Amino acid sequence: MGRETPKQQQQVSYTVEQLVAVNPYNPDILPDLENYVNEQVSSQTYSLDANLCLLRLYQFEPERMSTQIVARILVKALMAMPAPDFSLCLFLIPERVQMEEQFKTLIVLSHYLETGRFRQFWDEAAKSRHIVEAVPGFEQAIQTYAIHVLSLTYQKIPRPVLAEAINIEGLSLDKFLEHQAANSGWILEKGHGRGQLIILPRNEFNHPELKKSAADSVPLEHITRIFPILG
Repeated sequence: MGRETPKQQQQVSYTVEQLVAVNPYNPDILPDLENYVNEQVSSQTYSLDANLCLLRLYQFEPERMSTQIVARILVKALMAMPAPDFSLCLFLIPERVQMEEQFKTLIVLSHYLETGRFRQFWDEAAKSRHIVEAVPGFEQAIQTYAIHVLSLTYQKIPRPVLAEAINIEGLSLDKFLEHQAANSGWILEKGHGRGQLIILPRNEFNHPELKKSAADSVPLEHITRIFPILG
């Protein structure tokens, strides 16, 4: 085998991020970006910029579009909620493609998440396991998002509400609660079954008094300017 030329060595050393930065509209990087989507799935990592770049290139090269890759991008975007990544990606996908069954399903799932309708979300996701289970970590990511949404509203959350939102029940829920109590500051009030209440950590949303008032942060120099006027 011959030795690699400096040019070949340079090409091999490029990262996907560098390819996107240098050649964002070069269709030659399509295979690299598609491989990178699969790498994100297998390694449970995420790059919105690279995925948006791939979707833009598909707009210029529609005959080269892989609907499997697009579906994986959208699932990864759902997992990034509450970030608006799903809408950003969907904007770059042609309407004719969005009308395919798997994409209509993902759009419905996105709507359920955005509106906090978690029971409907999990029911719909169960019907489409072939789509969402192709991406490891999906269920855990959505559970994290559901807890985020609940923490914006509840100081104390009833066990049934939590169970429905994260789609965990019984002994599995008991273990989950024990883990959260040990690692995330949750407090489990005494009680059993459906009557149990879980106290969530305080934040500026579920305890509005924690939000810093603008009046408490008026710079000193602004106050000193007022005194001459009052005098």
